[in-house]
Amino acid sequence: IMPGTEQAGEVTRTQHFPDHKAGFKLMVELLAETKPAGGQGQLVVRAIGHRVVQGGDRFKEACLVTPKIVEEIRELSALAPLHNPGHAEGMETALEVFPGVPSVAVFDTEFHQTMPRHVYLYPLPYEYYTDLAVRRYGFHGTSHRYVAKGAAKALHRDLAELNMITCHLGNGASITAIKNGECFDTSMGLTPLAGIMMGSRCGDVDPSAVTFVAKQRNIAPEKLDVIMNKQSGLLGICGRNDLRDVHEARANGDEMAQLAFEMFIYRIQKYLGSYYAVLGRVDALVFTAGIGENDHLTRAAVCQGLEHMGFKLDVAANAASGRGTRRVSTPDSPTAIYVVPTDEELEIAQLTQALVAGCFLESS
Repeated sequence: IMPGTEQAGEVTRTQHFPDHKAGFKLMVELLAETKPAGGQGQLVVRAIGHRVVQGGDRFKEACLVTPKIVEEIRELSALAPLHNPGHAEGMETALEVFPGVPSVAVFDTEFHQTMPRHVYLYPLPYEYYTDLAVRRYGFHGTSHRYVAKGAAKALHRDLAELNMITCHLGNGASITAIKNGECFDTSMGLTPLAGIMMGSRCGDVDPSAVTFVAKQRNIAPEKLDVIMNKQSGLLGICGRNDLRDVHEARANGDEMAQLAFEMFIYRIQKYLGSYYAVLGRVDALVFTAGIGENDHLTRAAVCQGLEHMGFKLDVAANAASGRGTRRVSTPDSPTAIYVVPTDEELEIAQLTQALVAGCFLESS
């Protein structure tokens, strides 16, 4: 956190780092070399915010990092083997390289911890939950919370009184139902694989379809996991995982690209319908992330035919280029439709600042 309100600019260095410690040490060197805007004083690190993918049942909110917290995050690695070990290593390195500087862990899953038990539990033998922590956790929580707050601000209303559906649409995608300002349901589950169709992830499929394919093709579980995460979704249907490439192929008459797009849109609409049913009233529909913010064709296709649900898109406003938060629904739309650019890094920074400031106040 830099003193004053001016920014010192951006410093970029590209090189290979053998481990987290080497990366952090370079940051220390660059900070020592960089002067704040105006050239006065020195940049000072006041706090460090860490994004953590999986907080399990243990972490319901951001927390100060201690060696005990690091160990608990590492213990959750079975739920996120590709992410949590690295998170733990990064935190240990931060504590070592920046002694005395508070670190804060912000969890992708924490915003979804308000889901009721009947929503987050799977209808599997209950012992799988008690013994193995198998349940729906949800992800992209930092983004969903940030854009929900942004939509509430645009509406000039208190978030706690709003129901909304937030659509984080990127190569990875999730949809969240927010009731009275809190997460009530979200599309991702135990892992980020569940939910709508994504760039290379399949989303929701019949589990027996997976076991059937495994038996017929003699595919090991580990390989199936790779197929479902990295070779499915848009990529699996039409050979393209970037929606911009899918649009280009559609325009050139590629039938499989058209099919993939229709599948993608249909699955989003199904989630909107189900969340509308459980919320009862939807004050805002929010689009965010790479596709949600920049792809007017997808937004238009998602809202098409949903006017009876109160989603009335303003065609001109939706197609117009623009940056920042903007309303793309008609003036008479029962549900306001917004594009709200996400900023997970800023949300992490704000949560870190608030937590550290609160701890300083408590100790003073």
